[in-house]
Amino acid sequence: MKHVITLFLAVATFAACAQPDKWNSKKFFTVASYNVENLFDTINANGKNDEEFTPSGKKNWTSQRYHEKLSHLSEVIAAIVPENGQYPDIVAIIEAENIAVLRDLAAQKAISGAGYQCILDEGPDPRGIDCGLMYNPQTFNYVSHKSFTVKLRPSNDRTRDILYVKGLSGKDTLHVFVNHWPSRIGGKEKTENKRAQCADRLKEITDSIIKRDPQCNILIMGDMNDTPDDESVLNILGAKGTTQYARLNNIMYQLQQAGKGKYGHGTYYYKGNYDMLDNLIVSNPLLTRTKGFRLYENTGYIFAPNFISFKESNGDIAPSRSYSGKYYGGYSDHYPVYMIFYKK
Repeated sequence: MKHVITLFLAVATFAACAQPDKWNSKKFFTVASYNVENLFDTINANGKNDEEFTPSGKKNWTSQRYHEKLSHLSEVIAAIVPENGQYPDIVAIIEAENIAVLRDLAAQKAISGAGYQCILDEGPDPRGIDCGLMYNPQTFNYVSHKSFTVKLRPSNDRTRDILYVKGLSGKDTLHVFVNHWPSRIGGKEKTENKRAQCADRLKEITDSIIKRDPQCNILIMGDMNDTPDDESVLNILGAKGTTQYARLNNIMYQLQQAGKGKYGHGTYYYKGNYDMLDNLIVSNPLLTRTKGFRLYENTGYIFAPNFISFKESNGDIAPSRSYSGKYYGGYSDHYPVYMIFYKK
């Protein structure tokens, strides 16, 4: 498989065409989620299996490659919001090694104007990858954060914590959850119980918030390694499609169902299949209230422009990744997803 970054006329790009015709940063609040594919520094951390991401390691991860990746990722984040000089208000980052790499990303020229503040707690993942959050302090007022452990039974395997950040957009309290559930390595069916346990833990946490405040604003995002119609997301977490108006609603569900297996309807490409592994889920009031802070057009979007894509030998369009057997100098093996909120 030859990974070449190729300019092409995309079959379906859900970026600029889907956003408000007249962008007004005072009226809209944008939240993005991006699995950045192994954002490691070049230093071997004690107690972490990150040796391959060092200059002498298997991936020959040099300072030049690290800074090239930082630059590429920042270009993607800067391009999500359609107006020059505007940036996503919140960016969830999945697969970051530590708070230092997150701060290095926030300092990149393409997005430094946002003044992003960074949150990341290092968790129990053996390779040392975690979930983080970058937020614009001018539009999101940080209140608190906590990382929730998921204890996997019966194996006691370690997985990533669920990052919870509480903050304010104006007078509206937002409960933000960033996830990276266990991978499908070993087979989807053999590993589904691990993701089910993550879903159950997240449901427990969100149910307690909803019980205290039925009108709460919950934003759930990240790489679940399951799709909107998989058991863990749909039934255990209880994130239904947006036409059903459950306590939690997956705003990527309808997009996935409309074109299973087609380009533009998945965020991850593997062996000829497109999977919507990156989910965006919101609490019911964000869909049903008619004024105040609410979701724009009741949908989420995949950001899949030409410059972060490549064409496979079979003609399929896929994310341009950094590595696939060797270094290709791309962006990530996932497309970012995002959602827009209306603030009036």
